Amino acid sequence: MAGVSVKNLSIRFGDNEVIKALNLDVHESEFLVLLGPSGCGKSTLLHSIAGLIDVADGSIEIGGQDMTWADPTDRNIGMVFQSYALYPTMSVERNMSFGLRVKGTPKAEIERRVTRVAQMLQLEPLLQRKPAQLSGGQRQRVAIGRALVREAGVFLFDEPLSNLDAKLRAELRRELKLLHKSLRATMIYVTHDQVEAMTLATRIVVMLGGKIQQIGAPAEVYEKPQNLFVAGFLGAPGMNLLQGRLNPASMGFESDSLRLDVSGYAFQDSAPAEQDVVLGIRPENLQIHAGGELQGTVSLIEPMGNHHVVWLDFAGKLLSSVVTGALDFGVDQRVNFSIDLARISLFAQASEQRL
Repeated sequence: MAGVSVKNLSIRFGDNEVIKALNLDVHESEFLVLLGPSGCGKSTLLHSIAGLIDVADGSIEIGGQDMTWADPTDRNIGMVFQSYALYPTMSVERNMSFGLRVKGTPKAEIERRVTRVAQMLQLEPLLQRKPAQLSGGQRQRVAIGRALVREAGVFLFDEPLSNLDAKLRAELRRELKLLHKSLRATMIYVTHDQVEAMTLATRIVVMLGGKIQQIGAPAEVYEKPQNLFVAGFLGAPGMNLLQGRLNPASMGFESDSLRLDVSGYAFQDSAPAEQDVVLGIRPENLQIHAGGELQGTVSLIEPMGNHHVVWLDFAGKLLSSVVTGALDFGVDQRVNFSIDLARISLFAQASEQRL
């Protein structure tokens, strides 16, 4: 096990600065997920930690040692890529052991490691098969196993499940979570899939434009997004956002269609100023019930199996609500709803930062 420390890291491709002065500490034994849209710099950051990309400035420490300019083979890492990258003419056992054989690892040690990892990943019956005889999920297990047999200090995953169907992704997410629990290894995982991030991570790093937007436990990032980008990026459906004005005198949120008492809100500044703000409400915190003090018209109902996503027209703005159980209303009906004021978020319109 080893921690990773990235200090003032900058990476350029020609004149394009992809990452600028980024700082990040990855703790020993944690499962850190780098989350963000395509092109945000998350894979570039991962590849720089692996030594596959040269840095323009800054440093990278792994296990307390400066590895900024070390070769990938000297960094004590194991890496799993999006593509399986298996040798088609080699068996599963030979694919998993190839790196160890190249390094001259003793045969008995290779056998011990391969057997141990094959048991973990349920690959024992497949060890003599070729990649062409395996399913996509089995091939990705082999790719993960090839990294694990290195018994590295840090494991890096670059969107390893993105080529799999939804059912296989769910299965392998669960296996990766159990694997981390068993190994207690340091893992850094790149994805644009928020479900993967929320289910796998000890901490999530949300990135945009080569910069870190927020770092925190999944529940913290979801419940208390630090800016409008994080608020909108996490959640399916995304957070409901309503524009209005903050009145510090009455401690109220005010818009043409809505007045809310926000005196119980935990402002980050003890004395917030009067300003234009954005009110954020997660769909599960907009509750449809007969006693609700607000009214809207049902525009659309999306059945999702164990729940429904109900879209309400509220003063010309579409708001989403998550409803479990059977529905006693239909499309085009007027319904009452309320907002859980203990779970709202407020953002300054000008800076887009959480208040």
